[in-house]
Amino acid sequence: MDIPASLSAMLAGEQGPTKQKAARLVIDLASTAGANEFVSCAHAHVSGVSPLTGGHGLRRFLADLAGDDLGIVEIPTTLNSAGCDKEKMEDMDIEVEDFLKHQFEIVHAYSELGIDATLSCTPYDRNVENKGIGSWAESNAVAFSNSYTSLITNRESGLSALATALTGWAPKWGLHLEENRIPNIHVEVKCELEHIADWSVLGDWIGKQIQPDWELPWGMMPHITGLPNYVSFEQKKALTAAAANYGCPMLWADGVSPEPPEYEPQGKLTFETESLMQRYDDLAPTGQVDLVVIGCPQASVGEVRATAAAVRTRMELGQKIPNQRLWVFTSGHNHQLLEQEGTLDILEEAGALILKDTCPEVTPYNRTRYNHLLTNSLKAEHYLTSGLNRMPTSVMRIEDCVAHAFNPEISAGERPILHAKAAKPLSTNKVYKGDDFTDQGGSLPSQTDWSVQGKALVTDVPITYLGYVNRDTGVIEEPGHPLDGIAISDTILIYPKGSGSTVAPFILMGLIYTGKGPRAIVNRDVCPLTLPAASLLNVPYAHGFEQDPCLEINSGDEVEMSLNNGIVRLHVVNRTTATP
Repeated sequence: MDIPASLSAMLAGEQGPTKQKAARLVIDLASTAGANEFVSCAHAHVSGVSPLTGGHGLRRFLADLAGDDLGIVEIPTTLNSAGCDKEKMEDMDIEVEDFLKHQFEIVHAYSELGIDATLSCTPYDRNVENKGIGSWAESNAVAFSNSYTSLITNRESGLSALATALTGWAPKWGLHLEENRIPNIHVEVKCELEHIADWSVLGDWIGKQIQPDWELPWGMMPHITGLPNYVSFEQKKALTAAAANYGCPMLWADGVSPEPPEYEPQGKLTFETESLMQRYDDLAPTGQVDLVVIGCPQASVGEVRATAAAVRTRMELGQKIPNQRLWVFTSGHNHQLLEQEGTLDILEEAGALILKDTCPEVTPYNRTRYNHLLTNSLKAEHYLTSGLNRMPTSVMRIEDCVAHAFNPEISAGERPILHAKAAKPLSTNKVYKGDDFTDQGGSLPSQTDWSVQGKALVTDVPITYLGYVNRDTGVIEEPGHPLDGIAISDTILIYPKGSGSTVAPFILMGLIYTGKGPRAIVNRDVCPLTLPAASLLNVPYAHGFEQDPCLEINSGDEVEMSLNNGIVRLHVVNRTTATP
């Protein structure tokens, strides 16, 4: 591995302990990815800001970095959205103890590292130069930049992006390499997509079609045909944001993005009017809506204007939004522009609450007031219904959302109960294995010899830490997941990779700090959402086996793992007698 001199110096501790940790993580990532080179990055974007998402794992980690005068970022770095608008705390009615205090501590800690506290999940929407090699951790931003701009970035975790920000270097692998930027799914659209929300539905629908036998080492990367000739910024943003729910780091859309290279799709999908309308039927409110939220990812100028236009129509009829039932989230940058042009005046006069620096999915809601949300975003729905807030969330187009904000009686009736219906089981190829099993793989350069033995907990379905793994108990809480209801603590945890939000490492770190994490971790695929926690907290980690351990080992098997001379031996000591 050809390690740049500056990175080697950091690894040796010549620039302080913070950059030493960062360098160690960058090199561990490179080794796991099989990268022999490193690439100098032009820009980084770090996620993991809200106390709701990063939790105590984030706060403790940042506290460990404090006091190092040399621990300053090497490249321009921006920061993801926070969990609140500090100027609207009374209106937001956040009841979480010390939430604003914890939020201030987190933002201050990042600022001390030299990071620009933009507090935006849409760095592509605020004059960031969208070219060169980046290291971005916000999933919607990764998909947007790779799809529509010349900025190239892998789908980083909050920790790996921070490590690159502190060192200036990233492993050259994955989407940095042209040969990996190839579609793997073909999607033909056979219906009209008129509204912003239609594009959000399409992106989410594609992700829901992934099959377990598809080989998607870099995630789902669809080529979409049959689209209209003109696609707005807002529609493009909605499509990639929703597709990112399921690990999509980029896509190709005819007439919207550059033409894709030649490829052989692993799957062919058709999205028809029936598919669109069925999703709207599934997502429609079935009871009292308590709050309408617009802006996930943070609303662009065009989205806020569209919302204001729908609001103005009802204002002209003498209507007013009761009890601030409409919350509009946008970045500080866009907030300033919209304030100057008067758009915010229209919304506030109508009774809407305008929030900057935060986002619907990372905000803790007062559940005595809000138990059923309505939004125009499938990204919001995906995370709001997860373990972050566990709130029933419905989806409609902006005009319909605004109508519900003005008139609570439209959705009169009992509030829906989350997961009242049985969740659709996630597809799995696992069957019981009874043969002897031994295999060899690799670990991390930062880890030296270790040996661990324990009960295996195994799945061939990715694990989504943010929202679907309880940050206090370590129990997987994802209806339909093969491991739903099972704790990961004190196990040899074996799974393909992490999925979902890029703040996953902070959730895992929090569990490790409190003794609720796994004894050791085995990943089938390169996983920048899992590896950082193992690297920084020295949890035994293995990957790169010849056979797929997710299929060859059963949950409940007694397994032994050992690292010697850079090689991991994974052996099943005793097979479980319990069969599925």
